[in-house]
Amino acid sequence: METRRIELDNPRDVRGFVHLPFEIYRHIPQWVPPLEGQAVRALDRQRHPYYRYSDAAFFMVEHNGQAMGRIGVMDNRLYNDYRQANTAFFGFFEVFEDDQAAQALFDAAFEWAHSRGLDEIIGPRGLVGVEGGGALVEGFEYRPAMGIPYNPSYYDGLIQAAGFEKQSDFLSGYINDQQDLPEKVGLIAEKVKARYGFHVKSFASIAELRSWIPRVAEVHRDAFIHQHAYYPPSQEEIDLFAENILSIADPQLIKLVMKGDEVAGFIIAYQDISAALQQIRGKLWPLGWLRLLLERRTTRWVDINGLGLIPTYQGLGANAMLYAELRKTLKDYRFEHAEIVQVNEINFLSRSDMENLGVHWHKRHRHYRRTL
Repeated sequence: METRRIELDNPRDVRGFVHLPFEIYRHIPQWVPPLEGQAVRALDRQRHPYYRYSDAAFFMVEHNGQAMGRIGVMDNRLYNDYRQANTAFFGFFEVFEDDQAAQALFDAAFEWAHSRGLDEIIGPRGLVGVEGGGALVEGFEYRPAMGIPYNPSYYDGLIQAAGFEKQSDFLSGYINDQQDLPEKVGLIAEKVKARYGFHVKSFASIAELRSWIPRVAEVHRDAFIHQHAYYPPSQEEIDLFAENILSIADPQLIKLVMKGDEVAGFIIAYQDISAALQQIRGKLWPLGWLRLLLERRTTRWVDINGLGLIPTYQGLGANAMLYAELRKTLKDYRFEHAEIVQVNEINFLSRSDMENLGVHWHKRHRHYRRTL
């Protein structure tokens, strides 16, 4: 068995790294492939903003010329400088069910991280902090929300066998259009509007939404700054995340809670087009883009991938406005299903609120940590 670092300027290496998951998940109907262009861009040091401040290495393990697995290991300088840490992250982990192959990948990642003076490793994570992460440990029977990882059930055992321990879990939950909002939530929402002058802002066009991105980014920062994985992203990373959202979003599904002219909170929602991504196998051309547009118009699923208030306005009841607006979105758009994406298990307030709304937690993604 041979482990080698792939060359990012070698098209054959990049192609092999990107296409390996298609082999691993060939017979797993729940898996949703990424868009090929986005997957290739993540390995492009000239085009992806991560590499302007940070570094990464990517490895593949092969047996008799057959690719068995892959991994990426990252030295995110924005995170480490902000946290005053020496932390490595691993991600892009995909492997057939083979103990030796998995250990060989982790050994290569550990060696690279140690050579850079890093003393712990956390993951699975993407290049950019706002990307979904973790290894799925519950909910294998369900298709993932768009942009959220899916993996076989054996990954947890392979990761633990390499010396990792649980760091934290993130929960995703399901709600349908038949579950009524508790009456008291609606009453609280109306009282809060009257007492504190809150109101909800919607967007009529992508152009209008784009002009608000800097303010939304600031509020997103303030809402999540106390999470252990947070670091201030670069402007280029914010721009990339925004473009990815804008490429699929219906602007009317993005909502802001306003206090006068100040943004107090947000809902980031978008139609789930995972079924179309499965059909086009990650390829936009020649007709993949048309299939995605059709799915966006007809899907009855919506993903809620951001729901929060900045600390200044927490505890005033404004969260009731967020939940009332969420319910209104389901009814107005005739969505039959919604998935609340990756709520930290230690965020007891959000978990309790969601459970009171009828959210059923059906998926669990785990982040792991190991000392080097």
